[in-house]
Amino acid sequence: MDLHYQHDWNLSPEKAVELQQSLRQHIVTVDQLEPVQTIAGVDVGFEDDGQTTRAAIAVLSFPDLQIVQRVVARRPTTFPYVPGLLSFREVPAVLAALEKLQTLPNLLLCDGQGTAHPRRFGIACHIGLLTDRPSIGVGKSLLVGTHSPVPDEKGAWVPLQHQGETIGAVLRTRVGIKPLYISPGHRISLETAIDYVMRCITKYRLPETTRQAHKLASETPASEIAALEAVPEERQLRLDV
Repeated sequence: MDLHYQHDWNLSPEKAVELQQSLRQHIVTVDQLEPVQTIAGVDVGFEDDGQTTRAAIAVLSFPDLQIVQRVVARRPTTFPYVPGLLSFREVPAVLAALEKLQTLPNLLLCDGQGTAHPRRFGIACHIGLLTDRPSIGVGKSLLVGTHSPVPDEKGAWVPLQHQGETIGAVLRTRVGIKPLYISPGHRISLETAIDYVMRCITKYRLPETTRQAHKLASETPASEIAALEAVPEERQLRLDV
């Protein structure tokens, strides 16, 4: 996999902030998508009290949301836990997982923030920019910004505001359940991001993409993960990208 941008990962938190400020200038928040036939969830968990990063990617066919391929990559954790800089801790393992895919999916749904970030450069932006793939941030909690109450109906959303700017949306995916925080990562608009997230919702709060990736990243026993790492899955969708 050829990266669209490359940079050093061995950075201090101060240098990482400077890099975010620089890279954010390249983020595109208008639609630049191919026809979406595959859509992937990206999530990261940790093992060994945080010493090992476990990145998981679940690729689903779209729009029927059937699992096409699942991959996991483990890497030593080298960056400290710093709010707002989680991509420097997690993305190296995500890139290793992406390398295992037969074909890059048309759209990435990342567990975490996109532009709904203090510097408008969350993990979905970072992954999307490096790989030059359309990406969406699907956050389970608020990182920054304020919003009005979200109507309690499926698909309802309100803008997420920060410093006079709309940085994302607060989206109700199920009645009576906490909303999600949706924001563009790269090469997608906010309205289109909301539409794709809702089209990936089944009967759960999370879209099926990130739900499947979360299971692999944080809930699947290590013995099963080892087998998944070692044996590629047979059912894979071939696409020209």
